Amino acid sequence: MGLGTEPPLPPTEPRPSALAVAVPFIAMAVVAAADLLAGPQIGFLPLLSLGPALAPVALGPGRTMLTGVLALLLSGLLARYDGTGLSLHSGIAAATIVGVTAAGFAASTGRQRKERELVDVRAVADAAQRVLLHPVPAHIGGIRVAVRYISAAVAARIGGDLYEVITTGGRVRVIIADVQGKGLPAVQTAAVVLGAFRESAHDAPDLTQIADQIDSSLERQAPDEKFVTAILAEIIPGTDEITIVNCGHPAPLLISGAQGRFADPPEASLPLGLAQFGPDNRKQYTVRFGPTDRMLLYTDGISEARDRTGTFYPVGRCAALLAGPDLDGALECLYADVLQHTGGDLNDDSAALLLARERR
Repeated sequence: MGLGTEPPLPPTEPRPSALAVAVPFIAMAVVAAADLLAGPQIGFLPLLSLGPALAPVALGPGRTMLTGVLALLLSGLLARYDGTGLSLHSGIAAATIVGVTAAGFAASTGRQRKERELVDVRAVADAAQRVLLHPVPAHIGGIRVAVRYISAAVAARIGGDLYEVITTGGRVRVIIADVQGKGLPAVQTAAVVLGAFRESAHDAPDLTQIADQIDSSLERQAPDEKFVTAILAEIIPGTDEITIVNCGHPAPLLISGAQGRFADPPEASLPLGLAQFGPDNRKQYTVRFGPTDRMLLYTDGISEARDRTGTFYPVGRCAALLAGPDLDGALECLYADVLQHTGGDLNDDSAALLLARERR
């Protein structure tokens, strides 16, 4: 499920296809036709229970019961047509239909309850998504932005990847990060990181100070000593540079024309939340970011996406996909290429931010 700059639509209960709804009735019609053609010599009547047996796949409890009633009526009419009347054979057929209908009613009730629970879970996930990951404007402080987020979780739309873009004091400050681990603890840690970034981005004099503030918040609030890889970036409109602090995260991809190169840091640094295990060696570095350049910030859900042979997705060769004038369309092309590489499955959450300067 991709999430862009717009909040997700409210979840709705799944609707069965018209074919799935029609299958029980088609099955009963086929059985009735076979019974009419074969006559009373062959007992097809118990097979009418196929209707209420198949109904729970797509129909609710009420309609499943109606399917069973219809099967009973058909069984009575066919028994009368065959001349078996109230024979043992027709009684066995009726008892079979009643038993299967009761089991189908129970199965349909359970299925509907599970579907409603899934809708509720997705509603909670969407609410958390809107609280944690605010919609990012397409234009902010002279910068164009496109964002995509996909959670690998089946029943939820949030995970441990996060992003934010803030304009303050004539500067645009950006974070993209990946929390170690999964599940609710990862979401809790993501909330701590986002809260610290949103608070410090307005006052901190530089990006290293923001990183220090996030470190302090993680030390006080993060569960289970989780760490977070992150990229912090700052763009000042009117300049041709972007300033970056890399906290153990995959290096951004700088795209010039159809060529791409990684904006690697001058030296490696620890992820956020691990400052107590080593000296503070985080340093800002600047990269040229001209009017026609683009920069892709991403999490390892993209760079570590594997194909069937275990080969990682080649991020460095995707520059041509991101060179079009439409940033949102460029990210759509990127994700389509990643999914093609993996065969349609993503085993980890992934987020991507594509930045470009406003056209002058």
